[in-house]
Amino acid sequence: MTGLKTYILHLPRSRARKQNVDRLMNVFGGDALVHEGVDGEQLTRQNISEVMGDGFAPRYPFTLRRGEIAAFLSHRACWKRILDEGVDAALVIEDDVFLNTRFDEALELSRRSLGESMLIRFPVQNRERPDRVLATRQKTQLFRPRVIGLGMQAQLVTRGAAERLLETSNCFDRPVDTFIQARWLHEADVLSVWPSGVTEMSADLGGSLIGETKGVGDRISRELRRPIYRAIVALKSRRNRA
Repeated sequence: MTGLKTYILHLPRSRARKQNVDRLMNVFGGDALVHEGVDGEQLTRQNISEVMGDGFAPRYPFTLRRGEIAAFLSHRACWKRILDEGVDAALVIEDDVFLNTRFDEALELSRRSLGESMLIRFPVQNRERPDRVLATRQKTQLFRPRVIGLGMQAQLVTRGAAERLLETSNCFDRPVDTFIQARWLHEADVLSVWPSGVTEMSADLGGSLIGETKGVGDRISRELRRPIYRAIVALKSRRNRA
């Protein structure tokens, strides 16, 4: 699989994922490189204060964890790299991704349909409802979702999308996948392809690097506030269809 710049996000301290990174490097060959992610454990208070902002409507109801801040900064670094290196589009893949036999078809359909300012998601679960199907290939569909799903395991990011995402995320108040949902803010054309051929292996590779242990009270509070926030995002998404 060649001809497409690929950034594989990886933290060197995550040794359990190194073998999978090597596997991904073999899949993508000479067009792939490992992009060292930002380590949440190394972020200082000043680092955090420089990027945290008031955000936008709807207000995000939770305090960001260090791992979530680091993940956002890692993806921003890849978007900036797309601009700095002058590539038309690049794959950004997290290091816990496994690609099955459907991925080649999903990627080919996405590349043939790629337009300016597009970000195409390769979700690990089929949780989105299409608003408009843009292209099909056998049983694979490329579509614009009614509400953009969560997860940042794999995306095909154009230079135009990278520019818009960077311009609108100098400061942020929510996780990167939740920010991507806000197409009314960044105005990138966010699409999804399904089946994507992408699965996540974090449970087999030492677990997530974002999560932090929370008390019972915090977990209950999140369970109460999360559906309210999601309902507001869904309403705003319907009002701001591309």
